[in-house]
Amino acid sequence: MAETARQIADDLRARISDDLMPGDRLPGEPALVRDYGVAKETARRALTLLVDEGLAVRRRGSGTYVREFRPIPRVANKRLAKEGWGAGKSIWGADLGDREFTVTDLEVYESGAPRHIARLLELNEDELVIVRSRRYVVEGEPVQQAISYLPAKHVRDSPIAQPDPGEGGIYRRLADLGLEPVHFTEELRARMPSQEESTLLAVSAGTPVVDICRTAFTADGRPVEVNQMLLNAGVYVMRYHLDS
Repeated sequence: MAETARQIADDLRARISDDLMPGDRLPGEPALVRDYGVAKETARRALTLLVDEGLAVRRRGSGTYVREFRPIPRVANKRLAKEGWGAGKSIWGADLGDREFTVTDLEVYESGAPRHIARLLELNEDELVIVRSRRYVVEGEPVQQAISYLPAKHVRDSPIAQPDPGEGGIYRRLADLGLEPVHFTEELRARMPSQEESTLLAVSAGTPVVDICRTAFTADGRPVEVNQMLLNAGVYVMRYHLDS
């Protein structure tokens, strides 16, 4: 009986986990057609599934290979801990360790708040926000787009309104202003990206993104930042440390 594309992809995924190394070549379409008794289109779909999941990459004229990029573990509990940003460390250090990253397409400006952002920050319609938009690139691959919104009345005259807010980032600067974030909420959903988002994160047509909206609150419950993040689902692993 002919195998489906998903069944073939499952077999190849198991081989990637158990036997193959990053950079190893996966069986090509002719080999899959021969071994599984399927049509060439079915074999192509199986390989495409692995590419869309971020497990494999295609090299034009060469074949499909196990992806060499190591997944990024995103540990929300650890990256938001004050022991990190409070000591002047980058939140990204909690995710990447000694891996290199760069920030591109950085924009910092004052603007009116989108309606849903104004609602989350408990602002009136005419109140402005400082917007910090940036893209993160790890080992040459764009992995995340992030846009932070902060009430301009609190931060417009602080380093938060400058391209480089200093060690510890905007959370350390909020603490300097007496607006230390001590509680965070994150809402996460997976979805397919728009064409613009696919280009921004350089994801293949079938790869989903993870859409995260985080709100930071002070000890008295005042919202001081909303961060909208768009992650390439093919390069991230969501990890949580929870106590019973």
